[in-house]
Amino acid sequence: MKCYEIIEKLETLSPVSYAEAWDNIGLLAGRRDKEVNTIYIALDATDDVIEEAVRLKADLLLTHHPLIFKKMSRVNTDDFIGRRVFRLIQNDICYYAMHTNFDVMGMADAAADELRLQNCQVLNVTYEDEISKEGCGRFGSFAKKISLAECAELVKRTYQVPNVRVFGNLTDMVEIAAVMPGSGGSYIQDALRAGADVMITGDIDHHEGIDAIAQGLNIIDAGHYGIEKLFIPYMKEFLHREFPNIQLYQAEQKEPFVVV
Repeated sequence: MKCYEIIEKLETLSPVSYAEAWDNIGLLAGRRDKEVNTIYIALDATDDVIEEAVRLKADLLLTHHPLIFKKMSRVNTDDFIGRRVFRLIQNDICYYAMHTNFDVMGMADAAADELRLQNCQVLNVTYEDEISKEGCGRFGSFAKKISLAECAELVKRTYQVPNVRVFGNLTDMVEIAAVMPGSGGSYIQDALRAGADVMITGDIDHHEGIDAIAQGLNIIDAGHYGIEKLFIPYMKEFLHREFPNIQLYQAEQKEPFVVV
């Protein structure tokens, strides 16, 4: 299977037209005509991920977050980004990233489905035509009202995270939930407009959290990695379905930090 044939399927799932203008997605390194027999899936193209891809003799590395965000004037081993790109090219590993296009067409629905939210709608509309509205995040209802404490436990079980940070009164009852994988601070107003009782997201800082409470919105912070790691099993299932003869590997799922 050629690399470009796999890319065609990936871009059918999450079209590049849904990516934000500032984003850098697609084939960031490698040959479109390379024969691909092995794919390695990860959230980030870290040194460990790249070395594991090299060890497994992967032909394609697929990640959610792009390794290259800013313009590169040169590719050498003087800095960590250049070293990683050099290592990929040195080992003839194609590298493809699907970021905000997957956030819109993939991540948002998957995160809401995992929580079993009902009657879901787009939280932040980034694309609209006469047929549909698409965008980042979703909001919907739980089957019944639950306490914020119960919601926090549900989030921990659903996304398999060891702990969450909660802004709000644990005894509050919640029914309408907004879920925004990744960094959700800039979407708090969207959650308020949606009438959400609780927002489930990551990367909420002190001021965002207390300001949300003051406006009547509880926050459950499951971490940036905590929710977005669902990219890995989601893409593994998709690729297995579309390309059953390709060998698939995935990065070990672990938080990029430890709490001591």
